[in-house]
Amino acid sequence: MKKRIGLLYGGKSAEHEVSLSTAKAVTQALDFNEFDVFPIFITLKGEWRVGPQLTEPAQTIEQLQFTTASDHSENNITQFIAKHMESPFDVIFPLLHGTNGEDGTVQGFLEVLNIPYVGNGVLGSAAGMDKVVMKQLFEMAKLPQLPYEYFIRSEWEREKEAWIKRCEQSLGYPMFVKPANLGSSVGISKATNAAELEKAVQFALQYDRKIVIEQGVTAREIELAVLGNDTPNVSVAGEIKPMTEFYDYDSKYKDGSTALIIPAPLQNDVYTNLVDMAKRAFKAIDGAGLVRADFFVTENNEIYINEVNTMPGFTPVSMYPLLWQHTDVTYPQLIKELIDFAVERYTEKQQLQYNRD
Repeated sequence: MKKRIGLLYGGKSAEHEVSLSTAKAVTQALDFNEFDVFPIFITLKGEWRVGPQLTEPAQTIEQLQFTTASDHSENNITQFIAKHMESPFDVIFPLLHGTNGEDGTVQGFLEVLNIPYVGNGVLGSAAGMDKVVMKQLFEMAKLPQLPYEYFIRSEWEREKEAWIKRCEQSLGYPMFVKPANLGSSVGISKATNAAELEKAVQFALQYDRKIVIEQGVTAREIELAVLGNDTPNVSVAGEIKPMTEFYDYDSKYKDGSTALIIPAPLQNDVYTNLVDMAKRAFKAIDGAGLVRADFFVTENNEIYINEVNTMPGFTPVSMYPLLWQHTDVTYPQLIKELIDFAVERYTEKQQLQYNRD
């Protein structure tokens, strides 16, 4: 019997467009002989719209956007619940990037409805989205990372000069300023002096109330893909070589100014250490399904973990699927494995007892 798969994409997020591209790619890779596929689109305003069953892969992003009543799509979250109650989904595949989707909010909703879903759970998603919480968990796991500072908007507004001085004393330039709760390099700036630092913070505050400032380092950017649940596998390593000053949103998604080197040329012991650290990072956030672990490797082969991404770019030309492709796992196979891991985790949870008898 075919599985009923709900593809959940779009979202009220600065990464809405990235999610649409992911959804298009996944529909083109799913085996429609094995799955009944239902599109579930979340608009930029946060409206849920459940479309009719897809009979063939979407050829354009526009086909996946249900914006008017004439699309024959329901336009609120209660209709999604009603559709599930009428004919339950076997698995929901969240293809949401950023806030209101990758951060544990949707995962919590699906947990309440008791629906299996692909990817990380509430804790892993939330910890993977909040860069400050993530870094604190990495500290507990004794994973080496670069020095950082963080604050919230009200602290910055009350003591701007004090925070600039503190960052200059504890970090030094260059610094990278980031919204704590966002991905795809949205809102990130590099600062080389106090004026740039102040400007970068004001820019980042447009996207989040919590800001993290990291010390810059001259290093290679190395990424590994993690796949699985309790005993995850790790892919070959890949290297990011941006042609711009740093790996920002445009270089990731728009101008093609980034080279991806797979597999990355690394000494065997360095790769072995990276694999171990990727697994430890996965465990530190209580990961499930998939994670991309990002590292800095210096000229002297010192390794620093940068971050993990719990819903990394997921088109066939994104780093996460490419890493698995070079580890002999095709894009369609990867999607199927993720669905299987979602069912595995759900089945295990159903064994838990919720009464005291």
